[in-house]
Amino acid sequence: MPLETMTPRERWLAVLKRQKPDRIPMDYWATPEATRKLMEHLGCGSEKEMFDKLHIDSVVEVKPYYAGPTIPVHQDVFGCRYKKVNYGTGEYDECFSHPLSNFKSVEEIEKHYTWPKTDWWDYSTIKKQVKGNEMFPIRGGHYEPFLIYKKLRGEELAYTDLALNPEIVHYCLEKFFHLAFEDMQRIYEQIPKKVMLSYVAEDMGAQNDLLFSPAHIHEFLLPRMKRMIKLVHQAGAFVFHHNDGSIRKIIPDMIEAGIDILNPIQWRCKGMERKELKQDFGDKVVFHGAMHNQHTLPFGSIDEIKKEVVDNLRILGEGGGYILAPCHNIQSVSPPENIVAMYETCYENGWS
Repeated sequence: MPLETMTPRERWLAVLKRQKPDRIPMDYWATPEATRKLMEHLGCGSEKEMFDKLHIDSVVEVKPYYAGPTIPVHQDVFGCRYKKVNYGTGEYDECFSHPLSNFKSVEEIEKHYTWPKTDWWDYSTIKKQVKGNEMFPIRGGHYEPFLIYKKLRGEELAYTDLALNPEIVHYCLEKFFHLAFEDMQRIYEQIPKKVMLSYVAEDMGAQNDLLFSPAHIHEFLLPRMKRMIKLVHQAGAFVFHHNDGSIRKIIPDMIEAGIDILNPIQWRCKGMERKELKQDFGDKVVFHGAMHNQHTLPFGSIDEIKKEVVDNLRILGEGGGYILAPCHNIQSVSPPENIVAMYETCYENGWS
């Protein structure tokens, strides 16, 4: 096996700058239950030990410490309340209380709702979070506004608002934008030029098509995304864009907006075939993900796992511009043996 000549940060940076890394970088996304199972399977006492054992080029996220008004248990800073829902092999916190669902106008929201303020967070701990992690990619800042909007209004109302209450949508999204914009600014100020990745995301796709009309994406999402992306680039960082599902129709617009990395590449969704994506966009964006989390990782054989890794390296990795990772969080239903096979196969076959 060749010897590694790069740190995880250098490896990611080489791919992002269209240079040749020593090998294909590998990232890790998983639920806590899946991580515990994998650590137990490998006999590892920590995530770091597990990452080292599997040669995972893990990303270190930095974020401020919440120091604002006391938040009740099972509630978030926006006032959304959650309950744990068991899905058989683990649990998710699901939002069941939507604090803006009964309001009919912007005026009502202004009168009765208190928006979070950036001053509720303490950014002085950011520098300490970076210390000792300089060899890893650093991610700071998070922007995914419609996800929050759906929790505040409720799923069905949030989507119908796009047509029936556009003024409420614009008002709320602008509030989210300024909160996230100031958050990113303060992170960058704490550690100038050290953030490599900032998360600018939105789930726009279902299995077969977009969840939004392109017109609504252009009206409600893209203008603020472009402003956020400009901030990220001015800080010298790269834009990590997460966008689930069948999103082929909107990829050109996202690239035009300035995204650098496209995740998660759910290639079994309609229009998301890997060969076509690489052919049409491979010189414009870095692909991240593509290890299928709905089929191969949970239900595939070891041989099928290995084949998918090799196919991803051959198709998406041709000429560079690919980081291997699961399509989304690995679920605990995925056998640890499959996860190990994924990383071991990439490590064996991903050398330049």
